[in-house]
Amino acid sequence: MSSHIAIAPITLIQSALTPLNRSDIDTDQIIPARFLKGTVKTGLGEKLFHDLRYLPNGSPNPEFILNQPEYKDSQILIAFHNFGCGSSREHAPWALKDYGFQAVLAVSFADIFKNNALKNGLLTIALPEAVILHLLQEATSKPEQTLKIDLPSQTVTLPSGKTEHFDIDPYRKRCLVEGLDDIGFTLGFEKEIEAYENALLERGLA
Repeated sequence: MSSHIAIAPITLIQSALTPLNRSDIDTDQIIPARFLKGTVKTGLGEKLFHDLRYLPNGSPNPEFILNQPEYKDSQILIAFHNFGCGSSREHAPWALKDYGFQAVLAVSFADIFKNNALKNGLLTIALPEAVILHLLQEATSKPEQTLKIDLPSQTVTLPSGKTEHFDIDPYRKRCLVEGLDDIGFTLGFEKEIEAYENALLERGLA
């Protein structure tokens, strides 16, 4: 059977949080359209949140969270409501992944962004508003604290030790855990596909 590992498998993520206390962050804020001239997934991380991250003269905006050194190695972004609204471009999750984020937590996500993210190996987790508010406050005041995501058990362990459950489509969960895209998943049925094609040949139908 052919193997097809298209994305890095995700099982456990333990990291500090990068708090982005905003609602309605659209895909053009995540990666401005003027940077989307190619179809390559790499190299977009340096343009992530470009117009928030840099001042008009091109220097880093010291007020923006990604430019604050205590959040440099964070793999988990946390925002508020309706993250990823706007266009259907896949470049938004590509940019987040290329920067180094493995997961985004929010109260809610735009459906198209959520689907694109999961297909590209970026875990999206919706949690209750009270939990997100608490985590935003904790990540701002205590950036050294870490949060643990266990995808197989669908749990998030907060810095306090409290555990929250999250929902995820079973198919997308399997693909993320096994590091498969849609093509890789289909190749898992290679023997069945071959047997079906051979049966059609024997019947003169192919």
